[in-house]
Amino acid sequence: MATLEIKDLHVSVVADETEKEILSGVNLTIKAGETHAIMGPNGSGKSTLSYAIAGHPKYTVTSGEVLLDGENVLDMSVDERARAGLFLAMQYPVEVPGVSMSNFLRTAATAVRGEAPKLRTWVKEVKGAMSDLDIDPAFAERSVNEGFSGGEKKRHEILQLGLLNPKIAILDETDSGLDVDALRVVSEGVNRYRASGEAGVMLITHYTRILKYIKPDFVHVFAGGRIVESGGPELADQLETDGYVKYTGKREEAVAQ
Repeated sequence: MATLEIKDLHVSVVADETEKEILSGVNLTIKAGETHAIMGPNGSGKSTLSYAIAGHPKYTVTSGEVLLDGENVLDMSVDERARAGLFLAMQYPVEVPGVSMSNFLRTAATAVRGEAPKLRTWVKEVKGAMSDLDIDPAFAERSVNEGFSGGEKKRHEILQLGLLNPKIAILDETDSGLDVDALRVVSEGVNRYRASGEAGVMLITHYTRILKYIKPDFVHVFAGGRIVESGGPELADQLETDGYVKYTGKREEAVAQ
């Protein structure tokens, strides 16, 4: 059973030629079958955590460990982390002009699975996954995310999640920019992925609305670059009522939006 362990993680970024620490000692363990919601105000370091785990070159890990099944992923390249079983659904998915979705998905699946999926089986698999997410089949031949709406990009992130079936999924504000219908469809896709009980999920969000569709086992409040409080789903209800002022000293907008 997969386990992701984050131990005393410190991460810095260089801005205006000055190195600034963003994460200041993050500790978190996610086991297969668990969904952990990471909640916090804007600028608290939630996305930095996701990018550092995935291996974004902008972020420098100054100390700490990130272990996947006992192996330190910080010693791995980005593609090695993906093959080991990590997946990041980005808050702002990038466009890749000239690369079709169908080629991108099959190439990614080949890299992660270690061999190319048989074409007939693969076509059926992709069509079924696209249908589940209400994605027009014509999108398979369009360039990756080029000209896609925000909701379409997020659906394609979850399409990748379902096809690659990683050990640990990190979903960085997957709910941002989604209308109610798109939020429901995307959440259903995440719940299908969770259904086997063999994968762990880190769900990063600013608001509580996605938690009405994807029920977390644990909720963690992120502020000042670290986890400052942890609890069960009831903690999200408290945040919806009170916001983050308790942790930041500043009044935030209602987190239920």
